Amino acid sequence: MGKVAVCAAVIGGAAACAAAALVVRRQMRSAGRWARAAEILKELEERCGTPEGRLRQVADAMAVEMHAGLASEGGSKLKMLISYVDNLPSGDEEGVFYALDLGGTNFRVLRVQLGGKEAGVVNQEFAEVSIPPNLMVGTSDELFDYIATELAKFISQEGDNFHLPPGRQRELGFTFSFPVMQLSIASGTLIRWTKGFSIDDTVGQDVVVELTRAMERQGVDMRVSALVNDTIGTLAGGRYNNKDVVIAVILGTGTNAAYVERAQAIPKLHGLPPKSGEMVINMEWGNFRSSHLPLTEYDHALDAESLNPGEQIFEKITSGMYLGEIVRRVLCKMADEAALFSDTVPPKLKTPFILRTPEMSAMHHDTSPDLRVVGDKLKDILEISNTSLKTRKVVVELCNIVATRGARLAAAGVFGILKKMGRDTSREGETQKTVIAMDGGLYEHYTAYRTCLENTLNELLGEEIAKSINIEQSNDGSGIGAALLAASHSHYLEATES
Repeated sequence: MGKVAVCAAVIGGAAACAAAALVVRRQMRSAGRWARAAEILKELEERCGTPEGRLRQVADAMAVEMHAGLASEGGSKLKMLISYVDNLPSGDEEGVFYALDLGGTNFRVLRVQLGGKEAGVVNQEFAEVSIPPNLMVGTSDELFDYIATELAKFISQEGDNFHLPPGRQRELGFTFSFPVMQLSIASGTLIRWTKGFSIDDTVGQDVVVELTRAMERQGVDMRVSALVNDTIGTLAGGRYNNKDVVIAVILGTGTNAAYVERAQAIPKLHGLPPKSGEMVINMEWGNFRSSHLPLTEYDHALDAESLNPGEQIFEKITSGMYLGEIVRRVLCKMADEAALFSDTVPPKLKTPFILRTPEMSAMHHDTSPDLRVVGDKLKDILEISNTSLKTRKVVVELCNIVATRGARLAAAGVFGILKKMGRDTSREGETQKTVIAMDGGLYEHYTAYRTCLENTLNELLGEEIAKSINIEQSNDGSGIGAALLAASHSHYLEATES
């Protein structure tokens, strides 16, 4: 019996040693995994670094590219498009004006009653209409006839609280958020469709002519007074409420900026200079590129696999369309090389664009002790269950790195515009009040991004100059802005002046 007991003890001891060794191996492997995850995170943080010196280089590069784009067509990655808006709303405008905002699978129609300096916007009403999918790939006439029909319905509901002066034709501002070669304030040819539209017979055509013909076919008596994009609409809406607004920035799914430039600083502007001496420039700044931008392997891969490789690089690291996707790509690498979630990469994590920026924002802002929101998002979107608190903390830090880089670079872009305008310094001891109108869901809803952008801009400006630069949130600037531009470029205004 003694021998059996000894054997049992030896076997038991060996099993215990093996189990202990297995635990140690697992701990070592786990430690190795965490070390690799930490290494990936640290490397990302370094590559995404935006120290003040680098941001100043980005701002300088932005200003240089702005000069080049104003000098000649194709002279820069920044298109610096002449908008033909040389007369921003002053607040004196009166009457009823309409807007049509076409920029995606829905379009909006809007009307405003303007009461001049004292009354401002007296009344406004709008309606939103979805576009049937078949019309997005049909013919030009079918699409614009549908829009004109819905516009006619909206006009028919105009109540007694809207007063069109006798003998006047209604006027419309047309926000058309697709690539257009602008020919005048009220004409522009479509370069190409985006956002799921594919109507070949519209390409190369004047979209104002297309809309006007459709309105005539539907018996709508209305004149298109202004063709604008959403960024210029935001600038107009901001200026109407505050005469110090000279820059507009949209930070939403995509990003763009527009600003007021001196006509004499635009060499490519031919013909008679505008009476105002100014011209609004649509920068198309999403296409900005510079060697100073901190790009990572994830950015290069995202760009290479995109529909427009080599284009819109600035947009791909600062805007809402892409921030969540960058986070997903880093998580993929962590799952693969550091087994962050398990021994295999979760299948859902391999799906491009499955992690949207609103979900990223929710995780970034999670302040619960156990980071429950992060756990829920990982489970609901990526089907990753039972994540540890340590894993969740890694996800939050990852969101912070990607959002911080985007926000600080957007701030550097704004600083670049201020430099180009000469509003980054005080002259003869005096500082000029400057207001920037900001619109877009990313800026509005992603609090950490917004706060970081504003703090970074103040950091770049310095305490004294920062006092003279304000950012104002402009909700729905593009809709009402188009109606205001129809008012400030009214056919009747021109007739009165002449």
